[in-house]
Amino acid sequence: MSTLRAPALLAATGLLLAAPRAHARAEESASPPASAPTTAARPPIISISEEGFTLSSADKAFVLKPRGQLQGDGRFFLADTDRTGTNTFLIRRMRPILDGTLFGFIDFRLMPDFGVGQSIIQDAFIDFRPGEWVRLRAGRFKTPFGLELLQSDMDNPFIERSLTVDLVPNRDEGLELHGEGEGGRWQYSLAVVNGDPDGASTDANIDDSFDLAARVFALPFKGRAPSFLQGLGLGIAVTRGLQFGTATNTGLAPFRSTGQQVIFSYLGNADTGELVTAHGQHLRLTPQGHFYWGSFGLLAEYVRSSQEVRTADARARLHHHAWQTAVSWVFGGKASFEGARPTKPFDPKTLTGGALEVAARYHALDLDDAAFPRFANPARSVSEAKGFGVATTFALNRRVRFALNFHRTNYVGGAPDGGDRAPENALLSRCQLTF
Repeated sequence: MSTLRAPALLAATGLLLAAPRAHARAEESASPPASAPTTAARPPIISISEEGFTLSSADKAFVLKPRGQLQGDGRFFLADTDRTGTNTFLIRRMRPILDGTLFGFIDFRLMPDFGVGQSIIQDAFIDFRPGEWVRLRAGRFKTPFGLELLQSDMDNPFIERSLTVDLVPNRDEGLELHGEGEGGRWQYSLAVVNGDPDGASTDANIDDSFDLAARVFALPFKGRAPSFLQGLGLGIAVTRGLQFGTATNTGLAPFRSTGQQVIFSYLGNADTGELVTAHGQHLRLTPQGHFYWGSFGLLAEYVRSSQEVRTADARARLHHHAWQTAVSWVFGGKASFEGARPTKPFDPKTLTGGALEVAARYHALDLDDAAFPRFANPARSVSEAKGFGVATTFALNRRVRFALNFHRTNYVGGAPDGGDRAPENALLSRCQLTF
C-alpha cells in the first residue's frame, strides 16, 4: 500500500507546485510590456481647399499655412502730353506668405515682397494669443490706423488705394496690444512703434522717440437684428509722436497719385540748398466706417495729419487733410470688407458662376498752403488733388480676379509755369492670384 501511495502523492504535489507558475506565465503573456505605448501616434491633418493649403497636428496645436499672392498689372496714362507717367507692365506684388500657429496660442506670419523690382519684408511678427480679447503682437506689421490700408489689397475693389493713404502710416516695427470681443462686435488696438512718415514705411527708428497709435472699431449690430445693419462698422484712430529727421533720413516722404506718380515732395538740397526735415510733434486723426448689406458696399474715411517741420531757421506746423468715399455693388455674390464673395465659383464649361464687382470712388488730398514756398516748391508740388475713379472686377472665385480701373485726378498748382499740373488719366489693369 505504502509503495503505491508515494508516487501518487508526489505527482499531486508536482501538479500543485506547477499550477501557480503556469498561471503567472499566462498573466505575463496577457499583459503588454511596460514600455509599449498604450495608443498609436495620430498622423497630421492635411487640408487643401479654396481656402488654401493647411498642414496641422491632430489637435490643431501646430498649424502651417503656406500662402501666396501674385499681381500682374498694366499701367497706362491717357492724354499725357507732358509725359508725367510711364506706360508699363509690372509685377505689382509677388509675396510668398507663411502663416502658422505654435503650441495652440502663438501665431506668426512671414511675408516678403518681390514686386516692382524690390526685395523687402512686409510682415514679420508673432502674436501671443491667450484669448481672442487680448493678443500681444511683436515685430513688423501694419500700423493700426487707416481703414482702407488695414483692408488687404487682395480684397480692395480698386487696384490702387485712394489719396488718403498719402497721410497714413504704413508698416512699422514695434509692439501692439489688440483684440476683440462679443464675436467681433468690438475691436481695439494699442501700439508703440518707431514712427512712420506719412504714406510710408520704416525699417528702423531714426531718433530716440516713438509713436503711440490707438484704434477702436465697433460693429454694434453684428449677429443682431435688424439684419441690414449687421455690416455697419464705425471707428476712430489716432497716432501721436515726436519725429526728428536728419540729413540722411528726413523723416518725410513724397506723396503719390493713384497712378503712383510723385505729386508732392518737401524741399531737398537739390532744390534750394536747404533741406526740410521732420522736427517736432506729429499727430494724426481719422474717423472711419463701412457699411455692407447684401451686394452693396460703402467705405469712407477722413484723415488729418499735423506735423512740425524745419528748414534752416524756419519752422512750421503743417496741417494736411484727405478723405474718400467709395461705393460698390457685386453681381452674383456678396459684398464685404474681406472682398467680393461669389455665390458659386466660375465654371469654364458652362460659363456660369463667378461675380462681377462694380465700384466708384471720389477722393481728395488738401495740403497746407503754409508749406509753399518755404517747405515745398509750388512749381513741382501740388497744393490740392481731387480724383474720381471707376472699377470693374471679375472674380472667378475667391482666389482669381481680373480688374480694370480708370482714374482721373485734377490738381491745383504743381506746374513749372506756376499754373496747375495737367490732370492725370490713369487706366489700370490687374490679373491677381492668391492662395
